Amino acid sequence: MVKTTLAIDIGASSGRHIVGWKEGGELRTEEVYRFPNGVTEKDGHLTWDIGALLDHVKAGIDEALKRYPGIESLSVDTWAVDYVLMRGEEELLPCYAYRDSRTEAVIPQVHEKISFSDLYCRTGIQFQPFNTIYQLCADQLAGRLEGATDFLMIPEYLMYKLCGVKSHEYTNATTTGMVSAETGEYDPEIIRALGLPAHLFRPLQQPGTVIGEYRGIQVMLCATHDTGSAVEGIPMEGNELYISSGTWSLLGVKTPKPLTDENSRAANYSNEGGVGYNRYQKNIMGMWLVNRLREELCPGKPWEEITAEAEEKHFDHLVDVNDPVFLAPESMKAAFDARLPHPPKCTAGYFRCAYRSLAEGYRQAIEEIERNTGKQYRKLYIVGGGAKNGYLNRLTEEATGKQVIALPIEATALGNLKIQTEEETT
Repeated sequence: MVKTTLAIDIGASSGRHIVGWKEGGELRTEEVYRFPNGVTEKDGHLTWDIGALLDHVKAGIDEALKRYPGIESLSVDTWAVDYVLMRGEEELLPCYAYRDSRTEAVIPQVHEKISFSDLYCRTGIQFQPFNTIYQLCADQLAGRLEGATDFLMIPEYLMYKLCGVKSHEYTNATTTGMVSAETGEYDPEIIRALGLPAHLFRPLQQPGTVIGEYRGIQVMLCATHDTGSAVEGIPMEGNELYISSGTWSLLGVKTPKPLTDENSRAANYSNEGGVGYNRYQKNIMGMWLVNRLREELCPGKPWEEITAEAEEKHFDHLVDVNDPVFLAPESMKAAFDARLPHPPKCTAGYFRCAYRSLAEGYRQAIEEIERNTGKQYRKLYIVGGGAKNGYLNRLTEEATGKQVIALPIEATALGNLKIQTEEETT
């Protein structure tokens, strides 16, 4: 009998339920449910509607079971760093979104207790103002950790609500900035230095672990950080460069172990958990730039028209796509204007600037990877929504000199399904 599995893949702007099964030695898939996602503003903060997410997760499972009543296992992956605090079975809401600015005041306080250079040496995780370590310290300062029994990363929370088991999956945990690069477990020295409640940091579990059951379906951990699953889903020949291109562009390469040297820290490279390997990668601002420009300047305009017009214009100034000004601006256009010697004269100029700046960001990042790993790479695999953008792919190939292999596939869902079908443990 063919084993049928279900991947629930949730990104910052949408989620999807994809059923998979093996046929003729190949993994076949069908999308059975899709739903919108996005941050909501509450009391001046950016938050996730975690209740609505759970409702969609369950509705999608219902739909999947209507079409495929014999589903044997399911797993959930989402974006990283965000979490739900728990007091027993009770959620301590709100569930803050990573683009919220609440960590700004606490970051210097964290680095007074343990320097970032020490943090990087211990974890190999790049600095981002939204890293879980800073979010938890912000919660501590606000008194939100008093009485908290658990913190569950978003996918682990959703699976807990399905099967009643609280789990802590390795690949997602590494994004917190608190997992030891040496041991692969939470680093007790970091937790002690920051005065965080030690009971929140449980032993970590590997992708492929079955944690419970929902309506007769095994609930299994995939690489619950969506980038970890996406890299598993790339049909890569050998070990080459990759970009998981969505709201963020996650550009990296597999390495046998974390690289926590000074050059990697200076280049702000991350070492995140993979399925039996380390992902040496960098967060680059990604399609967030053009998505926000489109919402502001030409909502609803087809992407084909946007890219065709951008290709024809001759605005050649660039911006640093990793500049924090682009993280969560009220106006993306104003953010670009603030970083350019003069603004473009037409809408297409903004998109041209964004795409060319992304390609330049990729070039710089690849040079850093090759310098820091001591290896040269020939190919660059691009997966995710951004892989569909032919203009950006051409710019990237020209800027990097690499052979770009763009695969507009649901790589994250494929990796989620692959782990369920090939890596099952108990």
